[in-house]
Amino acid sequence: MDVQIPARPLPPHAHTRDGNGLEFERVSFFSDAVYAIAMTLLVVELGVPAVTGDVADPQAMLAALSDKVPEMVSFFLGFVLIGRYWLAHHQFWSNLRAADQSLIGINLVYLAFVAFLPFPVSLIGKYEVNPISFLAFALCMAVISALEVVMFAYAARKDLTRAPVSAAVYRYGLIASGAPVVMFILSMPVAFVNTTLALCCWLLMIPWSVFLQRRAPPEINDYLLGQA
Repeated sequence: MDVQIPARPLPPHAHTRDGNGLEFERVSFFSDAVYAIAMTLLVVELGVPAVTGDVADPQAMLAALSDKVPEMVSFFLGFVLIGRYWLAHHQFWSNLRAADQSLIGINLVYLAFVAFLPFPVSLIGKYEVNPISFLAFALCMAVISALEVVMFAYAARKDLTRAPVSAAVYRYGLIASGAPVVMFILSMPVAFVNTTLALCCWLLMIPWSVFLQRRAPPEINDYLLGQA
C-alpha cells in the first residue's frame, strides 16, 4: 500500500513552477537576460584599438593590439566569472519549487551587481596596477557572492526548495557559497602590495573547492536533484 506524503505548504503569494508558474518563469528569463546583457557589455567596453601612424602597416596594428592585451585579459576573466555566476544561479533556481516576493527582491539586488560587474572589469583592464581598481572589482565580486549566500539561506529557511534542506546541506551550502566572499575580502589588502599577487590569491579557491566537494554530505545529491 502506497503511503501518501502530504504536500509541503508554501508561503503566501509564492509563485510556483506549476499553476501560476508563468510568474516563476518570468523571473528566471529576466535573470538570464541580465546575464546575457552583462556578457555583451564586456566586449562593448573592449573597443577597437586606435592605430597610430600608417593604418596599413602590420606593425602599427600589432602595436595597437598589444596595448589592448590587458583589456582582452580582463574581458575573458569577466566572461568566465559572469559565466560561473550564471551557472550557480541556474543551479540554484532549478532547485526551487517556488519563489516569493522577498526572494525575487533579493534576486533583483543580486542582478544589479551582476549588471554592474562589466564596469570594474573594464576598470581593472585599463588600470590593472592600481589597487583601487582591484578593490572595486573584488568588492563587487564579494557582494555578488554574499547575495548568493543570502538567497540560499532565505530559500532554505522559507522551504522554497524542491527538496527539503537538511541541517548538513544547509551548513555545507553556507560554507561553499560564503568561501568566495572571504577570499575576495582577504585579497583586498594584498592589492596594495601587488595587484597580480592579489589576483593569484583567488587561485586558492581551486583546492578549497576540491576539498569541499569531498566533504559534501551524502544528502546533497537529493537537494541537487530536487528529490524529497
